[in-house]
Order: sequence, then structure tokens, then C-alpha cells
Amino acid sequence: MAESLAEHERILQEIESTDTACVGPTLRSVYDDQPNAHQRFMEKLDACIRNHDREIEKMCNFHHQGFVDAITELLKVRADAGKLKVQVTDTNRRLQDAGKEVIAQTEEIIRCRIQQRNITTVVEKLQLCLPVLEMYSKLKEQMNVKRYYSALKTMEQLENTYLPRVSQYRFCQIMIENLPKLREEIKEISMSDLKDFLESIRKHSDKIGETAMKQAQQQKTFNTVLQKQNNVNYGKNMYVINGRVPEPRYEITSKRTLEEEDEHEEEVLTAHDLVDFSPVYRCLHIYSVLGDGETFENYYRKQRRKQARLVLQPQSSMHETVEGYRRYFSQIVGFFVVEDHILHVTQGLVTRAYTDELWNMALSKIIAVLRTHSSYCTDPDLVLELKNLIVVFADTLQGYGFPVNRLFDLLFEIRDQYNETLLKKWTGLFRDIFEADNYSPIPVANEEEYKIVISKFPFQDPELDKQSFPKKLPMSQSVPQIYIQVKEFIYASLKFSESLHRSSTEIDDMLRKSTNLLLTRTLSSCLQNLIKKPHIGLTELVQIIINTTHLEQACKYLEDFITNITNISQETVHTARLYGLSTFKDARHAAEGEIYTKLNQKIDEFIQLADYDWTMSEPAGRASGYLMDLINFLRSTFQVFTHLPGKVAQTACMSACQHLSTSLMQMLLDSELKQISMGAVQQFNLDVIQCELFASSEPVPGFHGDTLQLAFIDLRQLLDLFMVWDWSTYLADYGQPTSNTYE
Repeated sequence: MAESLAEHERILQEIESTDTACVGPTLRSVYDDQPNAHQRFMEKLDACIRNHDREIEKMCNFHHQGFVDAITELLKVRADAGKLKVQVTDTNRRLQDAGKEVIAQTEEIIRCRIQQRNITTVVEKLQLCLPVLEMYSKLKEQMNVKRYYSALKTMEQLENTYLPRVSQYRFCQIMIENLPKLREEIKEISMSDLKDFLESIRKHSDKIGETAMKQAQQQKTFNTVLQKQNNVNYGKNMYVINGRVPEPRYEITSKRTLEEEDEHEEEVLTAHDLVDFSPVYRCLHIYSVLGDGETFENYYRKQRRKQARLVLQPQSSMHETVEGYRRYFSQIVGFFVVEDHILHVTQGLVTRAYTDELWNMALSKIIAVLRTHSSYCTDPDLVLELKNLIVVFADTLQGYGFPVNRLFDLLFEIRDQYNETLLKKWTGLFRDIFEADNYSPIPVANEEEYKIVISKFPFQDPELDKQSFPKKLPMSQSVPQIYIQVKEFIYASLKFSESLHRSSTEIDDMLRKSTNLLLTRTLSSCLQNLIKKPHIGLTELVQIIINTTHLEQACKYLEDFITNITNISQETVHTARLYGLSTFKDARHAAEGEIYTKLNQKIDEFIQLADYDWTMSEPAGRASGYLMDLINFLRSTFQVFTHLPGKVAQTACMSACQHLSTSLMQMLLDSELKQISMGAVQQFNLDVIQCELFASSEPVPGFHGDTLQLAFIDLRQLLDLFMVWDWSTYLADYGQPTSNTYE
């Protein structure tokens, strides 16, 4: 029981001290306890409540008087509070009336302060936006005046510096959207300008090249003249032939060139003066700024390669005139001058490796074109002009750092062709000279005419000099003309050898070889053809032999002439010799053979006139008319042979007599001749006697004894056999090695 009461007491304390929300578990413990515990707990709870009521009542009784006094005081205060309320209400009304104006002014101040703050904010924002707008306006202005590179720089500043500060505004978004479009527009415009530039340099490349070649030629001419003037200080190189001291041709040419340059001196122009390169610079900068420089470089190089192929494609008629070649070279030089300029003023757009590759490709094409078109040239003057153009072309490009050795190698091929065209030209000149020659000794009436002749041809004859005027030189008019033309050929050949950067020894060798070709092939061929012409008679052939003799003697003067030009001594080990000696000897031999042939043909013509009556009973008592005409012809012909070398005349005379003897023998031994009367034999004997008399008269000096008469010995023995009728002796001696009567 006591435990139950103690438990109830604890539960009540716990209920009083615990939040009402947590009394559930406590109350549950009351019901979980012993039976009737609930009743006892309720009783205990009622007792506890009564104790608390008694305590409350005691407390209220203790404080009641104070409460009454407080109520009394509150009643007094309520009356005063009413009065105070009236006073406060009146004061508030009066205060509200007085503060209406202040409120209005305050509201105005607030509104102004707000406006001021807004204005300050707007100014601040405008200060941020104005540079953007100014830069965008500047961008538009730069676009209008085509300052695209500056416009790209402005865009870059806008994107990186200005627009990020005001990116929240809509107009900035519009600008940001427009900038890529403007970049594309700039790329398109700059590319269009580049295309215009490429078209412009394609049109102006010939002018650029022409100017560059002209400057290179002027510089080379100046250097050459300066060098030659320096050489003059140590003595001029002159040659003396037969007392002549002609002025060297190069001095005349140099003087004329300097005078022309002084008269036509012009301001020196460069590629930059002739072409505006700003589009390519601008386009390069623009694409570099846009980070697309590689695309631009590839496009530029691709287009320039296409232009190079067009420039290297020659016109089909280029070989017809020198202007065609000049235009072709000018375009190529202009192209590579532009590339060289781009190489030196830009970085990366054109590299040395690229230009070298392009030049090697172009050089192969140029050489192939020149080799093809030069082969069509038949005029040596045109070939020489072409050579000069190639030299200027090579020197010009060499000045810009391009290798040109292959061009000079090509010039050696063209040199051979030039020599061929010269040989063809001189073939015509020699042919005209031979056709115009009268094949008569040159008559000179006085000393002046004689000096004119020897000034053209190195002729020396002390015996002739002793003779008085008028007199005749042994050679015909063609000899000095041929000699002059050979020297002109040497001059023409020398013109091609100039400016080839070759030593004097090489030039000397080239001159001698080309001169040898002229003598051994061209002149020799002309002489051979001349000798074979039907209208060339014995007199002309004799004169040809005389002419070739003098031309052969003049070969040493031609060698001296070449030596004086090149300053290379003939004693030099590798110096070639002129083959004129063999040329003229061959021509003489051919002429001599033709003389023998024509003499025999003439003899045959006379023999054909023979009309023997082989059945005549008595001879006519005199030699036949055809034979006397033949002997007279031979006498007059051999008189012309007096100017020939003795051996030639003797051989011709012996050949004629032998041929005459053979022809007469064939008449007797003709198979159609059936019978011969003694009268006919006697008549034939009279003709042979005339032949023997002619042989014994020594028509050509130099024969010993009866040498010439031996040509008729067989004929004489045959006739004697019939005339004397000495058959017993003949038959007895026939076949005997010791026979002397009939051999």
C-alpha cells in the first residue's frame, strides 16, 4: 500500500513537471499497475487538486487589496487617456495639415534623386557603350574606305576589349552576330582584289620584264665599255693586214651604244613602280589576321603556277620575228621579277625553295620551247638577235639570283644552228659571187685601183709590182670578194661568241672551227658545183684553178686575222688550224679533172666531124680539115694554160694527146670498118703527122725530149706497118722481148 502511494506521488510529480504532450506514457503506467490502482490514483489526484486550490485562494487573498488599488488607478487613468486622445488627435490633424507640403516636396526630392540616380547609371552605361559604338562606327568607316586590315584590327579590339563590357545589351548581340559576316565580306573583297592584282601583273609582266631586261642590258653595256676603256690605258688591240689598221668593230658599237643611252636616258623603273603590290600585301595581312594564311598562300601559289604555264606557252609564230621572242622573254622575266619582289617584301608567301622549283620547271619548258622554235629559224640575223635576247634574258634573271647555266649550254646548241644558217647564207653569197664573176684577170689602170684591190685582198707579187700600168692581176674579181666574205663570216661568227662568258681560247677555237666549216664544206661545195656546171668552159676552169691558188695562199692571212681578234697565238698547243689548204687543193684537183674531161669531150666533138673515105684511091695531099681545126683549138687552149702551174698544163696536154691518139686508133680499129684502101691509109697518115708535129712543137713548156710524141707512138707504128709493109719484120719480132721496131 505504501509502495502504491509512493508510486502515485511520483507519477503526479512527473505529470506536474512534464509537458502535457508527454504524459501519455506516464498515465499508461497508472493503468498497467495493480487492480484498483486507477481508483486510488484518482483519489490521490483529487487530494492534490484540493491542495493547489487552497494555495491559490491564499495567494489571491494576499494580493486582493493591491488589485483593487490597481483597478482604481486604471479608472482614473482612463479619464486622462480620453483627454490625451483628443489632444493627440487634434495635434495629429494639425501636424498632418502642416506636413502635406513637406511630403510633396519630399516626394519631389525623392523623384529627383531617383532621376539623378538613373541619369548617373545611364551616363555610366553610355560611357561603356560609346567606345563600342565609336569603334563600330570606325569599323564601318574603314570598310567604306577599303582599309580592311585596319578594320580587322578594329574587330579584334571590339571582340576582345569593348563588347565583353556591354554584352548584356541587344545592340551588342547584333554587332557580335555581324562581325563574322563582315570578316567573310572582307575575305571576299580582299580575294577579289587579289584576283584583280593577279590579272594586273599578268598584263604588266611583259612591261616589267622589258624594263628589267633593259636595265640589265644597260648595266652590262656600261660595265663592258668601262672595262674596254680601262684596257685602252694599257694599249689598244689592233691588227694590221697589208698595212691596214681598221678600227675594231666593238669600239664603234660601244660608242654608238653610249650615245644612244645618253640620248634616251630614262628614269630607272622597278616592278614596284609599274605595279601596285598593295592588294597582295593587304590580302596576305588579312588572311594572316584571320588565321587563314595557309589557305591564301596555297591559293596564291596555285594561281601563279597557272599564270606561269600561260606565260611559258609561246605563240605558234614566235619564231618568225624577233619581237615574238622579245615578248616571250619579257613576260617570263616580268613573272619572276614579281616573284622575286614578293619573296623579299613578304615573309612566307613565297619562299626561295618555291621560286627555285618554279624556275626549274620554267627553265626546262623555256629550253624545250627555244630548242623547238629556234630550229625553225633560217635567218642568221634572227638567230643572232635570239642569242642576244637569251643572253640579256639570262643575265637579267641571274641578277635576281636564278641559275642560268643551262641557258648558256643551250646557246652552244643554238650556236651550231647559227653556224648552219650562216653557212646557208654564205652559200648563197658565194654562189652569187661566182655567178657574177667574169673569170678574167682583174685589170688595174692606175695605182689607186691597185691599192683598192690589195686593200681587199692580201696579194703580193714583186714581179707584177715592177710592171707599169695598166696591168692585170692574175686572179679574177671573185677572189677578193670571197676573201672579204670569209672575213665577214668570221665577224658574224664572232658576234655570236660575244657575251657567252667564254675565254678567248674557247672563242678562238669556235671561230676557227666555224671558219673551217665554211671553207671545207660551204666554199668547197660551191666550188665543186661551180666546176661541174655545164657553162663553165676551159678558160673559166683555168681561172678557177688560179683563183683557188691565190685563196689558198691567203689562208695564212685569215689565221692572222683570227689571231688578232682573239689574241690567241697560233703557236698555242690547242689552237686549231684552218683547213683551207686542203679545200682549195681539192677544188683545184676537181677543176683539173674537169679540164681533162672537157678537153677530151672537145676532142671527141672534133673527132665526130671526121668523114674519111676509107675506099679513096689517092690521098687529098693535106691533113683533114677537122684535125687542123682541132690542133688550132688545142694550141689556143694551151696558150691559156700558161698561167697554170706547169704540171697541170703538162698533164692536160699529155691527156689531150693520149685521148686524141686513142680516138684515132679506135677509128682504125672500128669493127664496122670492113676495108681500108691505101689512099685512105695515106690520108690518115697525113693527119697523124700533123698530130706529131703538134706534139713536137711543145705546145706546153716543160716536156723533155719526145715525151709528148710518145702519145702517138702506137698509132705511128701501126701506120708504118701498113705504109712500109714490113710484115716480115713484125712477124719475126712478134712476141720477142727484145723487139725494138714494133713494141
